[in-house]
Amino acid sequence: MEKHGANWTLLLVLCGLLPLNTQAGRQMSKLSDKKLCADSECSHPILIARALQDYYPQDCRFIHIHQGQSVYVYAMLKDRGNLFWAGSVQGSYYGEQEARLGYFPSSVVEETHALMPAEVEVQTDKWDFYCY
Repeated sequence: MEKHGANWTLLLVLCGLLPLNTQAGRQMSKLSDKKLCADSECSHPILIARALQDYYPQDCRFIHIHQGQSVYVYAMLKDRGNLFWAGSVQGSYYGEQEARLGYFPSSVVEETHALMPAEVEVQTDKWDFYCY
């Protein structure tokens, strides 16, 4: 009888009617307590940069960047994290893949277009360093 119940459970999971227990995410350590942005929500890009070299992420807070790829920078970490910027990259043409957001060392990119000044200091919160 136990086997019959397990089969029903499996069937409900496969049909999407019963959620499968998975780890939704995890909190990672903060890289910094503050960041500089163009606005209070860090929703406007500060600059566009070009990757000087490939960068392979250390963990899920960081993004993989290919040499020559354009990177939209939305925030620059301050204090102990001042070597890292937050930004997004996309594939070689629009629609190839969805944009990926995360951190990367500022030393692996060069600024190509300044867009807005990074004059607004914003406190980081736990969601800035949460891995999905």
